[in-house]
Amino acid sequence: MVESKPLDKNSVKSLLNHWIEHNDSHSQSFRDRAKQIREISRQAAQDVDEAAELMDKCTEMLKKAMQDL
Repeated sequence: MVESKPLDKNSVKSLLNHWIEHNDSHSQSFRDRAKQIREISRQAAQDVDEAAELMDKCTEMLKKAMQDL
């Protein structure tokens, strides 16, 4: 578990920005790999594409959290 320290508004913004960038990177990677996976299993590729969509929804919530600060 990550050791917790008190957060201020700037550190929360930094954390949210990090998570948003991290999620965007993973989402793109999922989509890129799904194209390759499709050659092996169409269903597995659809599952990975759905994971990318869910990651995008997570990212949207993180962006909302940023606006709500």
